Amino acid sequence: MKILDRYILTTYLKTFLSVFVILMLIFVLQTIWLYIKELAGKDLDVIVVVKFLLYFMPKLIPLVLPLTILLASIMVFGNFAENYEFAAMKSTGISLQRAMSGLSVFIVGLGILTFFFSNNVIPWAELNSYNLRRNIAKIKPAMLLAEGQFNAVGTYNIKFADKYGDRNQFLKDVTIHVKGSDGRTNATVIKSKTGELASEKDSNVLKLILNDGHDYSDVSPKDRKAKNRKPFVKSTFETKIINIDLSKLNNVDFDEQSQTDKYNMLNVSGLNKTIDSLVVKYNNEHETFSKNLLLRSGLNKKPLPNKTVIDSSYTGPVLELFNTKMKINMVDLALKSMISSKQLIISKDTTMKNSKAWLNRHVISLQEKFALGFACVILFFVGAPLGALIRKGGLGLPMVIAILLFLTYHFIGIFATNSAKNGGFNPILAPWFSTLVMFPLGFFLTKRATADRGLFEFGNVLEPLKKALKIKEKNSIDYKFLSDYENEELVDVINNYDTLGHQEDIRYHAIEILNSRGLFTDELRKSGLIISKNYNTSKAIKKNYNEHSKFAIVLYTIGIILLVLFFVFKNNKLPSLTIPSIQLSMVALVLFIIYYIKSIINTFQFYNHINKNQKKPNVFLLIIGLPFYFITYLFLNEKMKGDLKANCLESLK
Repeated sequence: MKILDRYILTTYLKTFLSVFVILMLIFVLQTIWLYIKELAGKDLDVIVVVKFLLYFMPKLIPLVLPLTILLASIMVFGNFAENYEFAAMKSTGISLQRAMSGLSVFIVGLGILTFFFSNNVIPWAELNSYNLRRNIAKIKPAMLLAEGQFNAVGTYNIKFADKYGDRNQFLKDVTIHVKGSDGRTNATVIKSKTGELASEKDSNVLKLILNDGHDYSDVSPKDRKAKNRKPFVKSTFETKIINIDLSKLNNVDFDEQSQTDKYNMLNVSGLNKTIDSLVVKYNNEHETFSKNLLLRSGLNKKPLPNKTVIDSSYTGPVLELFNTKMKINMVDLALKSMISSKQLIISKDTTMKNSKAWLNRHVISLQEKFALGFACVILFFVGAPLGALIRKGGLGLPMVIAILLFLTYHFIGIFATNSAKNGGFNPILAPWFSTLVMFPLGFFLTKRATADRGLFEFGNVLEPLKKALKIKEKNSIDYKFLSDYENEELVDVINNYDTLGHQEDIRYHAIEILNSRGLFTDELRKSGLIISKNYNTSKAIKKNYNEHSKFAIVLYTIGIILLVLFFVFKNNKLPSLTIPSIQLSMVALVLFIIYYIKSIINTFQFYNHINKNQKKPNVFLLIIGLPFYFITYLFLNEKMKGDLKANCLESLK
């Protein structure tokens, strides 16, 4: 390793480790804040709390590591550029790519190490943290009784509307579900107006005193006919005392692992095996359901017609082969079968969607293990050249830029992943989507930093597009002074611009001012100005284009905003808002396409009229510009404005 590579690597590692420790500390504190309710009031040993944090720290790596790489890269390379160290390197013939080469090897190695970490350590952390949380929740469940929701305490599910008192011991509107002998069904329901938690502190018995309530208990008779009546026993009480033994619940083994097969607890081999079995199971369920529908339809049964058909090639209505009674029976049977099948499909649809969603979660978890390593590499090639371009080190501007870029990367990933879980996005592509979005940015920044060009040079970006759409440069001369001229002076400027020392463009601006004052072609002719009427038609076509294009851009904006809101509402499971937003979005986008086509027709009419067919915009570019109408509108409007000016000057004789 050369001295330069060693210097860059050691500088980067110092910043990397410092940023990593700080960010990890911040996220650990956030974790404590999120789960403080689960830890408070449990009398947990320090070892258990340390285990809790130890198990959660590896799960923070997918957040902390990409942000660390991005921030450290911007800070280090920004500091090199700010202190003219890059200038010194370039003076000796060392390019930015050469300076990044040593670090690139380190980042690629880190990406590979990240894959093994996410494949082995993170599943282990998920397994232990999930089961540890479940075990902690079993200790002193009375401390976690929350209002407005059911709280599981052994075989009891307790819910109440409000709690009050100096120790929050008094309850209002209490509802209790008691599980049956099978441990699943709610065999007993108890409702009372008020209640009181009367347990002693540190007691192993939860004493609950209920006042003014009812008790409903299911009865399970052996007789089948009696079961169909669904009998139950109802009783009324003024005071009822329930003692719940917590000794078994408080005696918890923190190392117990009751669940080990959740998708985020599996490595690549385990996920591949589980995905294969889930695919087979899903296909079998689908096939079984299809066969069940076929059997219920009765299509496999062939009732014999009770009429003799002489001609074997009979092509008349099938029902005509049966008598009236048989027809009625068949239609009634078909109707009932259709209603029954429809209900069955509706009920099965939820099950199939849940199965598909569960499969998608496994696929996403598998792809996330590979995507994380690539994300680290891509974010390095975003941060390093960006730091060299902004030429700023430290924790000021680099921190702001890094956080903005990371939030963009992170929220794109969350949006894609949540959509994929519900089947709205490809589950294979979803974990890679944010990385793929950042890839062009990394390529662009690396290319510009290597060429030693500025971060933003809009002329270089817009120039190819202007050439493709044949747009001329705007005149930089300001003609506002013409507004102070009288009409006769403006006509004189148009006729004698050259003798007055003006450029020819001034004639167009003078005519525009005269038109704004209500003087058009006929009036200008009377004033001694020779101008072709052909220009009036050109201007009318351009005016129609302006109206249609303005409608198009308004409808495009509305359609895109509603489309984004549709995905937001769908992601947050708001069906009442999802359907109207997509319907209104489709209406707006369809109307946008109609007005876009009208504006394109106006464009071709304009160039046909001025006999400049060679200047017509490329049809292929217009089609590509449809989804990016803001850019298309901007350039096309400028192009037609310039060509209208040229037509105006040609119309002057």
